[in-house]
Amino acid sequence: MKKLCYFAAVAALMCTAACSEKKIVQVLTTTADRSNDLAQSTVEFGKTSEENVVTLDTAVSYQEIDGFGAAITGSAAYNLLQMSDSARTAFLTETFSPTKGYGMSYIRVCIGCSDFSLSEYTCCDTPGIENFALTAEETDYVIPVLKEILAINPDIKILASPWTAPRWMKVEDLESRKPYESWTAGHLNPDFYDDYATYFVKWIEAFGAEGIDIYAVTLQNEPLNPGNSASMVMGWDEQRDFVKHVGPKFEEAGITAKIYAFDHNYNYDNKPDQFRYPLNIYADSVAASYLAGAAYHNYGGTPAELDTIHAARPDKELVFTESTAGFWNDGQNLDLRLTADMDDIILGTVNRNSRGAIIWNLMLDENRGPNRPGGCTTGFGAVDISDNYTKIQRNSFYYIMAHAASAVKPGAHRISATGDVAPGLVYAAFRNPDGTLAVLASNSTDATQPLTISVGNDAFTLTLPAKSIVSATW
Repeated sequence: MKKLCYFAAVAALMCTAACSEKKIVQVLTTTADRSNDLAQSTVEFGKTSEENVVTLDTAVSYQEIDGFGAAITGSAAYNLLQMSDSARTAFLTETFSPTKGYGMSYIRVCIGCSDFSLSEYTCCDTPGIENFALTAEETDYVIPVLKEILAINPDIKILASPWTAPRWMKVEDLESRKPYESWTAGHLNPDFYDDYATYFVKWIEAFGAEGIDIYAVTLQNEPLNPGNSASMVMGWDEQRDFVKHVGPKFEEAGITAKIYAFDHNYNYDNKPDQFRYPLNIYADSVAASYLAGAAYHNYGGTPAELDTIHAARPDKELVFTESTAGFWNDGQNLDLRLTADMDDIILGTVNRNSRGAIIWNLMLDENRGPNRPGGCTTGFGAVDISDNYTKIQRNSFYYIMAHAASAVKPGAHRISATGDVAPGLVYAAFRNPDGTLAVLASNSTDATQPLTISVGNDAFTLTLPAKSIVSATW
């Protein structure tokens, strides 16, 4: 309750500042040593440093922002529902409320199972698309959590992705069309393109009947990864052909959800025949007409690939949809991860025209689960919960999303921000729909750094402690 009252006080202060002549900047700061843990402060215009000056030009704008957030997998929903009702409500309010919390605004969910589900399943495991039905994992876990989040933030956007088609729709390879009964790998049988497109429609309509609107879908999570516990290979030519079934099915059903291509790594898993996967699909004008853009993960390659894709097709959107911290990168160590994740997942993507960013599991337990054998068993959540579902540890992913979502609202536009700054300082600037401005910044150096923001005839200076991330709004 104390935290919620504090957020209300900050909101009142922002209103007071906006209505008075004195210009006050609201600042959030998090340091790797947690001495600043989403610490709230203010600075005034007019008190500036001549070091690290960044000039904003509000007349020059780029992509619209959809939001920032995390995935509500079956595992995350299960963990949330093991908490006491009051503790869960407090955590979800702090995380998703735009007025009483950090306002995370974008959620990813799974169409069927993933490697972070309670079992392996799809919503049509009995052959025949007429047998489609939601399972207990949706009705008992994911949907109740989504409804609670939507009650807190009705405007949140939801993106959905499948890990595999129903096994009866899969074949071992496209040449032999040999039936393939494994959850892992295989291909979608072209004979079932129409049925699988109907599966998407039925899934979206089933969630809609529960009051949960789906903003966007990707056609296949990690289409070049045959090794996940639930997975399916879908090369660009397969996805090109499949979307020609999905698009018309959506139109016929009146579904307006965006469709994103790819949903995998920047380096295309080093498969030369899959390089520039989205561009290959866009070359087909019919397939391209059904696609809003492309989605990316960061398990291989660098965000610079977004520049290449945007330069080739500036009419198509980009969105970042998954990253996981884990044992492999000492993912709970803020000294290593806080600024690195901010620079990679937030600043590295939005400065390359991404409309937002979503990280993987919002919440995992102390055993990094529940998870599926054969999937990821060494990853962490944005938060990890322990001590019989009573103790929450925030990891870097939670901090970076809290900073981004609290300052940059859905419908914002990135604006021009240029300056000569010291190595280790990274930044981006935005104009929110209500006319307020926002800056996100990180300082990966071992020393405190000033960052002066100049806009029009005014300026102010942010103080970025060593190894910190900062968000500012005014």
